[in-house]
Amino acid sequence: MEGLITSLSELTGTNLSYLFNGKHLAWYASVRFTILAAFFGAVLALLFGMLGASAKRSSFAPFRWFGSGYITMVRGVPDVLFFLFFPLAFEQFVEYLFSLNACTVAERASGKWPPCNAAQWYLSTSEYFVMACVSLGLVYGAFAANVIHGAMRAVPESQLEAARAYGFTKRQVYWHFQVRQMWIYALPGLSNVWMLLLKATALLSLLQIADIVQWAGKLGAANYFPAAGLVHGDWRWRYYIVLFLFYILLTFLSELFFRKLQKRASRGMALDQ
Repeated sequence: MEGLITSLSELTGTNLSYLFNGKHLAWYASVRFTILAAFFGAVLALLFGMLGASAKRSSFAPFRWFGSGYITMVRGVPDVLFFLFFPLAFEQFVEYLFSLNACTVAERASGKWPPCNAAQWYLSTSEYFVMACVSLGLVYGAFAANVIHGAMRAVPESQLEAARAYGFTKRQVYWHFQVRQMWIYALPGLSNVWMLLLKATALLSLLQIADIVQWAGKLGAANYFPAAGLVHGDWRWRYYIVLFLFYILLTFLSELFFRKLQKRASRGMALDQ
């Protein structure tokens, strides 16, 4: 019995030392990229959504065309394609600006990219992370704009007309009545947009960001050490199960959060009657 307990203690100690080695601690720390990307991406998506919905409702035709084009085109582009295109296009645009001052005419005409070493822009993880957040905001801002536009149209026109009759300006009617009341209609759709954005954080590794997905693939792959031989075989499925449970937990917490938001937004609304 004592031998069994000793063996179990040694096995537990070995497993704990393995799960808390340097690589696993880096994996746990990489969760911050997922959480921060989801948060800042959601903030930007809400901002772009408000701007896109306002532009689509504008009485100025060019703004209306721009808002409709943004909502329609961005929603039709696959997320992965846009996620790869925007950072790459922005990076090459910056390198093009660098090359105008740093490279000679002959180097710019050579066809190489970047034209010279001085025009090379070496991006850090932080810069890639910022571009990832902007990409998430642009993509899911189009979905949020469509939801917000529909929610604004759902606000009863009679209430807006009553506000105008009381002498409120157009801007006051928009911000204090239409925007205030549209949240009750927008939150269910925005919660779906948030869920989609949350799932898209798994694409961070495409921008050379060592996130939880990339680390899970590295740690789960067959691990060999010259001195010890095969440490473990292909365990990636085990690590991906952990990621599966992690995203399920985030989904559960998100549902609780949006449920409370919905309840708060319903206060004083006629829908509660």
